[in-house]
Formats: sequence, structure tokens, C-alpha cells
Amino acid sequence: MLNIVLLEPEIPANTGNIGRTCVATGTRLHLIEPLGFKLNEKALKRAGMDYWADLDVTTYIDYADFCKKNPDAKVYMATTKAQKIYTEVSYEPDCYIMFGKESAGIPEEILLENQERCVRIPMVGDIRSLNLSNSAAIVLYEALRQNHFGGMNLEGHLHELHWK
Repeated sequence: MLNIVLLEPEIPANTGNIGRTCVATGTRLHLIEPLGFKLNEKALKRAGMDYWADLDVTTYIDYADFCKKNPDAKVYMATTKAQKIYTEVSYEPDCYIMFGKESAGIPEEILLENQERCVRIPMVGDIRSLNLSNSAAIVLYEALRQNHFGGMNLEGHLHELHWK
């Protein structure tokens, strides 16, 4: 099972959208405080829709607490400062993919300690970053693809319409 980690997320709608994506993909969500919102906030629930109740989510009081409770976690860190593109690494089936807060990303000191697992999403020009929920979906689906979308529905079915 893959894991998405949000380090100090600030915008409830982004976290709600990521939570919904996690439910749809069987991914765990890890939230590292402080959060820029309360977990019972209406905007969070609205973005997560009725899926929030089905979400496998864990909260931590800070980054040190996350590290202490997940000592063997292989964590990839999404950042615009990375040298590697997110498609250039091999994601293990139980790895963690971390994203920083919307206004500042993952702190530089954490990135420096984990340079070999930093990944970036390519962008044109001087765009600061993509939306957090979009970034999480892009990298998560690459990790899922590399792991053959294990346990996911891989085909849909069209129903033939009869026109009169």
C-alpha cells in the first residue's frame, strides 16, 4: 500500500481532494501538523465528499513524530528543487511520497538530508509550483503505474444504448 504524506498542509480543499484520491487508490494519507485548518472543517469535507469517512489517515504532531513512528519508511520528497524527475525513480509498493505545505514546500534542511530521494515534476518557465492536489495525483499515479495498479479496477464497461 502506497502512502501520501502532507507536511503542514494549509488549504483544506487540497487536503480533501488528496484524501479522495487516496480512497480511490487504496493509499494511506499521513498528515503532519501543524495543519492550516481543523480536520472537521466544512471545506475539507466538501472537497473529500463522502469519501472522507473511508480514508485511512494518520496525523502526527510534527516531522520528528512522523519519523519516530515510521522509522523504516522510504520517503520520496516532491520538490521543485530536486535534480531527478518523478518518473526517474522506482517506487516501492509501500513507499511514502511527501509533499510540503502550499506556501513553502518541504523545508530545505529536510530536503538536504534526503537529496537522493527528492523528485520534481517538470514545468515550463518560472512557475513556482503546481497545485498541491494535482502534484500529489501526478506522482501517486506514476507510483501506482510502476506497481501495475495493484488491486485497482483496470477496465470499465460501456452499456449499449438503443436509439429510437
